[in-house]
Amino acid sequence: MYFPYPSNARHLRLLSCACILALAAASQAAAETEALPYSKSELYQMGKQRTFKGDASLAAFLLGGIGTGNVSIGARGDLRDWEITHHAQKGRFIPWTFFAIRTEQADGTTVAKVLESRPNPPFSHWGGSPADWGWGLPHFAQSEMRGEYPFVWVDLKDPKMPVSVQLEAFTPFVPLDADASGIPAAVLRYKIRNTSKDKVGVSVVGSLSNESCNHDRDKAVQEYRDTDGLRGLHYACADSGKFRLKCGSMALTTSDNAVSWKREWLRGGWFDGGHDFWDDFCADGKLEAESKYTAKGVGGPQGARIGSLAISHDLAPGEEKTFEFVLSWHYPYRPRGWTLEKKGEATSKPEELVIRNYYATKFDNAWKAASFLKENLTKLEKQSREFHDTLFNSSLPSYIIDALASNITVIRSNTVFRVEDGTFFGWEGCADNWGSCHGTCTHVWNYAQTQAFLFPELERSSRRIEFNTETDAEGKMAFRNSKALSDPPWNFHAAADGQMGTIVRLYREWKLSGDTEFLRSVWPGATRALDYAFKHWDSDGDFVFDSQQHNTYDIEFYGPNSMTNSMFFAALKAGAEMADALGEPERAAKYRKALELGSAKMDQLLWGGEYYIQRLNDVNEYRYQYGQGCLSDQVLGQMLAHVAGLGYILPKDHVKQAIHSVFRYNFRKTLADHNCVQRGFAFNDESGLLLCSWPKGGRPKLPFVYSDEVWTGIEHQVAAHLIYEGLIDEGLSVVKAVRDRQDGYRRSPWDEIECGHHYARSMASWALLTGLSGFQFDMVKGTVSFKPLINQDDFRCFWSTGKAWGAFTQKKNPSTGKNEQKIEVLYGDKGAVKLVEASGK
Repeated sequence: MYFPYPSNARHLRLLSCACILALAAASQAAAETEALPYSKSELYQMGKQRTFKGDASLAAFLLGGIGTGNVSIGARGDLRDWEITHHAQKGRFIPWTFFAIRTEQADGTTVAKVLESRPNPPFSHWGGSPADWGWGLPHFAQSEMRGEYPFVWVDLKDPKMPVSVQLEAFTPFVPLDADASGIPAAVLRYKIRNTSKDKVGVSVVGSLSNESCNHDRDKAVQEYRDTDGLRGLHYACADSGKFRLKCGSMALTTSDNAVSWKREWLRGGWFDGGHDFWDDFCADGKLEAESKYTAKGVGGPQGARIGSLAISHDLAPGEEKTFEFVLSWHYPYRPRGWTLEKKGEATSKPEELVIRNYYATKFDNAWKAASFLKENLTKLEKQSREFHDTLFNSSLPSYIIDALASNITVIRSNTVFRVEDGTFFGWEGCADNWGSCHGTCTHVWNYAQTQAFLFPELERSSRRIEFNTETDAEGKMAFRNSKALSDPPWNFHAAADGQMGTIVRLYREWKLSGDTEFLRSVWPGATRALDYAFKHWDSDGDFVFDSQQHNTYDIEFYGPNSMTNSMFFAALKAGAEMADALGEPERAAKYRKALELGSAKMDQLLWGGEYYIQRLNDVNEYRYQYGQGCLSDQVLGQMLAHVAGLGYILPKDHVKQAIHSVFRYNFRKTLADHNCVQRGFAFNDESGLLLCSWPKGGRPKLPFVYSDEVWTGIEHQVAAHLIYEGLIDEGLSVVKAVRDRQDGYRRSPWDEIECGHHYARSMASWALLTGLSGFQFDMVKGTVSFKPLINQDDFRCFWSTGKAWGAFTQKKNPSTGKNEQKIEVLYGDKGAVKLVEASGK
């Protein structure tokens, strides 16, 4: 670079300063560029979703409806994780439950194989389970899975087979229709193509273990039915104990006419049932309705109760046929409370211990659920495919779509449930065998956005509980709801972040639904909850929280901090808007004044030059603080305000710099040298965003719990916030790091874990869509707007409100050179949504 010789010393000093500043700025820019772990081509890569080979042992795709429990398809094409009896059961296999195929060629050559790829090592089992799983039978040589929620495909390949095989499976998923998305069933289609030059006879059989009476298999009823246009097996529990938790029904059905069946495998002896079934199937592809073999010297009935249903067709050369089955289940009761058993079943009034699942009010048994699905499948599948196609045809990077779609599984996992009146409840996540952290926890569900946009009626259900049931006369809200399920009240501190977040989410639900009567119905409780903040978290009346503040890290912050205060300010702005709408101008003015003064005061107190800090005289006076640290959640309230359309609640330039500092200081390209004695969710050479760092020193002796951890929910909210502030590459980098870790080998692509599987906080990922599309909504006025931040000349995405959903496009008109916008309503009230020009709010 050439510099002219200065005319005097003053000019020299000025030029030197300018050079230093320029070099510093260039150095900082270079450092920031170097901090990005991915190239532009990697960040903006579009195309098909990932596929998973059969050895991706953690890839498990959920099937099942909202609040119904679920079963998963593994990358081998196997049925696994049977979680259908009202609670999580990760790793649960049920015996001899699989599908198999038999082919017979013109020359008489027959081949029979399980419709799964070969089992993967390690093979350290003692010998019982692999037999029950059918591992000893022939399997396909290879498999490859692709999952695009709510559909999954598994291609099975084997050079010895004269056919190609693809499994397609799904449970209907229709945004805004929780009932249509809450069917306890799954469709499984085996698409078989004859790849030989001659006719091939093909039989596909499904075998299902009878788990309708988990407490006593001998009380299970097993029958073949042919009604309602369906034929197949129905299992039921004949136990007179009506209110048993694990007593229900199952069904394996088809509407195909070319069927044979074995009502029940041969029981007694050692592996007699397996021998008898496999020999019967391999003989001609048709099944005997009842096993004919009898023998002396064998003990009475024992072990699993199993039945099989087969479909048989001839395929001409090149012909393809679909062999379709429906798997359904129905377990009507769950505990009346958050615990597995409240008093045990030894009571004269067992009905007091249980409550019906919502889906059990819609279907009498598993057969009725399958019948409903058959009768409505054309419509439900069309709507499900329209949702899928609109989402996956978005002009967004593939891993962004992956993050949006994959975390939908939370809503259809055992993390959530609905009771008989339709009320919605959610755990934080699921442990392997039960729910993890009860009560639709406000400070965890604050982050979640997916359900609010796809099934806003369920979110409104939660707001009703929070404000009308769990907020007391003083305004203290139980951040874990208990009373709503007849449990004792949750007697603990109020959660500052959780309670304030419910106000912002109430505003979001109002604007998504346009339902002012709903707002009015919870408004008294909402005002008590917001007014509580002035008295209990602001000790000196300056509208800045400084008292004990319980929060999502399961500890209390003390003194002023920007995390809980940003939540307060977002709640104040939301409260003011809602008060105006309900004709309470004095209340609105009170909230706006508090926002104005509190925001300015907090910014003055806590701005540390690059990010907001926590103000304490001695950071070690209390355990579990963060002091001078750079907290990833430091402006969480601003993020929630952006999604809800509330605009800025803190100075825009400070907000942008703060969230950029979170990326700069907390994102790690590799965690190989990271110290963490807390829980581990990311390891070794993986990239991830820490909850907190101390780039300028001052780390407390005992920093707040979880500070050194990596949580996907916080990564998604930070990524979305970076995008809202225009730091797009940084935001994309964080998301790509998350999804790279969910690779099917280290973790499941459809299960982001925090304190449990399918963790609710991971649904913060939906804000990536609203941020990248610049989506704003106001169903009170009936308007939506978009301001895409990437691919502006050819942008496509899915959108949804509480009244409709569909597709949005923005495309450059070659004749005018201007971008033109269009929305298409694919579901809902077409006249309820009007596209308007995006504002600068």
